[in-house]
Amino acid sequence: MRILVYGINYSPELTGIGKYTGEMCAWLAKQGHEVTVITALPYYPEWQVHPNYRGKMWHREVMEGVEVYRCPLYVPQEVTSLKRIIHEFTFLASTLPIWFLLLFRKKFDITFTINPPFHLGLLPLLFSKLNRSKVISHIQDLQVDAAKDLGMIKNENFLNIMFGMESFILKNSTVVSTISDGMQRKIEMKDINPAKIWQFPNWVDEQTIKPLSKAQSLRSEFGFTDADKVVLYSGNLGEKQGLEVIIDAAKTFQSQPDVHFFISGTGGGKERLVRLAQDAGLTNVQFHPLQPYEKLSALLAMADVHLVLQKKSASDLVLPSKLTGILASGGCAIVTALPGTTLYDVINKYNMGILAEPESSSALVAAIQTGLGEGAQLLRENARKYAVEHLGKEQILRKVEGRMEELVKGVRGSY
Repeated sequence: MRILVYGINYSPELTGIGKYTGEMCAWLAKQGHEVTVITALPYYPEWQVHPNYRGKMWHREVMEGVEVYRCPLYVPQEVTSLKRIIHEFTFLASTLPIWFLLLFRKKFDITFTINPPFHLGLLPLLFSKLNRSKVISHIQDLQVDAAKDLGMIKNENFLNIMFGMESFILKNSTVVSTISDGMQRKIEMKDINPAKIWQFPNWVDEQTIKPLSKAQSLRSEFGFTDADKVVLYSGNLGEKQGLEVIIDAAKTFQSQPDVHFFISGTGGGKERLVRLAQDAGLTNVQFHPLQPYEKLSALLAMADVHLVLQKKSASDLVLPSKLTGILASGGCAIVTALPGTTLYDVINKYNMGILAEPESSSALVAAIQTGLGEGAQLLRENARKYAVEHLGKEQILRKVEGRMEELVKGVRGSY
């Protein structure tokens, strides 16, 4: 197949949507498909263009057999709702020359758009009419719903315009794919035909991310002993997670010198968290950069418990990508989610983590105390088993590849 992928995030970004898009494209190219990507200069989750790309403008590169077109964009140092909108629209405008170039260069079987940003789907719809390709809109995050529920955008008229644009994109896409049952239900509630919705969950390379002993972990590298208790949060330090509760919980454990909070990541909320920890005089909280992918198993093995935190309003909009790695590593995850959400239901059904009320410091403290106890081994075993049976990278991508091939049957002959 000839596949055109359009998304703002891509490799070498280590976390979030870019990681999954990069892995998917590299895998498809390895299977012999011709994959072309239109994306931005890498900037996430640091919200700074990565050093190797600074000063670059439009350019083409080949990564793991994938043809990648990079486009410049505005990257704000301080992420606000308005600056984020400008950031996303500068990328949309910046990609126009590449769309024009590809329109006259070759035809594609599939145009695959990654949402968010949700409005990226407009250009692929126009392109597909001219290029005669099928359109897959892949939803990693219901961005407009999240902006409304988190209070990031309060102007009702503006929200209605965005919901209208989103509806137009989804209804005119050949397929709408998404990552969880909860998000599929919400998409169906937008009057989207269930027959055109695919489940395309995020995956984990369970052969690379696997359980390791404490001796094989990064404990010695960061000065921890086997007797220390490590509470780990790794990933994006953003607004949806409600990470302030980590600082509140750490205050409770100040009197227990063997309990350490290790925060590995970056993002728009990092400076505030660092400031909160400093103002509280906490000595049991450490902040570190994201670790490279090849160290991920060793990082995850360092932890006694892992934190997967979200605000109440986001608990059924986003399925945290960090959870797949934690499960594959056989980690004991503390997951904040409300009953009735996909996240709550799957953790509860397979007994593979500790559930806690979102945005509650006391609930988080109680969950940490449970996780540091002696009864978490079964949760760890169940976590690894679920990752192997349900989240394997090869099985998920092989299934989606098959569905793509079915989608384009009979299309190539018209070229």
